[in-house]
Amino acid sequence: MNASVKTAPAEKPGSCLARQPILNKDEKVLGYELLFRESLEENQFNSDFEGGTRSIIDTLNVMGLDVVCDGRLAFINCTHEMLLKEFFLLLPAEKTVIEIQESVPADDGLVAACDRLKLAGYQIALDNFVPGDPREVLLPYADYLKVDIRRATQQQCAALARHVGKVCLLAEKVETRLQFITALKDGFTLFQGYFFRHPERMRARHIPANQASQLRLLKAVSAPEVDLDAVEELIKQDASLCYRLLRYLNSPMLGISNTVQSVRHGITLLGQRELVRWIRMATTLIMGQEKCSDLVLASLVRARFCELIAPKVNHGSCDLFLIGMFSLMDAILEVPMGVVIEGLAFDAETRTELLGMKTGKDTPLSPIYELMVSREMGEWDVVARHAKKLNVSLPFVNRAFNEAVSWAHQMTTAAPSEKQ
Repeated sequence: MNASVKTAPAEKPGSCLARQPILNKDEKVLGYELLFRESLEENQFNSDFEGGTRSIIDTLNVMGLDVVCDGRLAFINCTHEMLLKEFFLLLPAEKTVIEIQESVPADDGLVAACDRLKLAGYQIALDNFVPGDPREVLLPYADYLKVDIRRATQQQCAALARHVGKVCLLAEKVETRLQFITALKDGFTLFQGYFFRHPERMRARHIPANQASQLRLLKAVSAPEVDLDAVEELIKQDASLCYRLLRYLNSPMLGISNTVQSVRHGITLLGQRELVRWIRMATTLIMGQEKCSDLVLASLVRARFCELIAPKVNHGSCDLFLIGMFSLMDAILEVPMGVVIEGLAFDAETRTELLGMKTGKDTPLSPIYELMVSREMGEWDVVARHAKKLNVSLPFVNRAFNEAVSWAHQMTTAAPSEKQ
């Protein structure tokens, strides 16, 4: 990947935008709920909600909604006042879902605002909906009902499913596969939570032949001395990789004017460092084709984010790009991390970090891992704590994360896998 990739304009210093995926029953991403914090400074934790959503809209207009949400729906929280002022008309109706919080009073003004939104083509979600909810008057306008499965019984969920008709039931706080299966049986069709990033099928199994071949390629480029002849042969054995390499070399982002005559010629044009990074990205995309697209995109975001903060933090001899990318490989391949890295030429420090992050064992790089994951999930207090521990500024962390999101979006566009 070219180090000169253009960075999308960052949001104002200190402000933070994160996203949580919303999936269907097949674990395909429908959209993202956008989470905002005006600032992570301790004395600014209580910034006003309306100001936060204003900043989300501004950030989406600067970075681009397609970049932030990977072309999918954006679920955005709002206040009563914002609905009346119609702030959301700045965003494309076909990509925007307005979330109405439980604290928003369903008065005549709100009903009229919902009527206008629906006429303009926007979708509406009622957040934290419960049986007997005072917002039932808004059900005719609702496309989604979001239910916190920790607050509603199975009987209540089943009753809601019978009562709401064609409105989609969305289960929130789904953190385990058992909760996912239970919610599916209860009538939910959409799911929000991180159950799909923590696979429970952790019994060892053989990795399919095509994935084993790609892991061999990762092993080849992870060796202290990269054998370009061996790398060339492994690429030539995989038609999908050959195609992706040619597509990538022809990307305007690289600015290569030469005609690519062979795989070896393409390798030479890229250079060893860029070749290694491209192989890591391309194999991740290919191995993740059958999995949730958010896993693949998130692995690239994590890789680039770690690479960007690497100059500012102590990480020993570990390649932080590799650490970030492999941090989700067990979920992508649905095998334990030990099986993923078995036989790969990783140094002892890298192996310890990859295994430690999955067992919760503290390692020298644990603060970096925690910073990466908490920033991704929008756990702002944890972000602030680990940023302070690592002695990196919050504006720097946020700029790095935004650039990583933009970069990952560009990379998946330059070397696409099938959209999920």
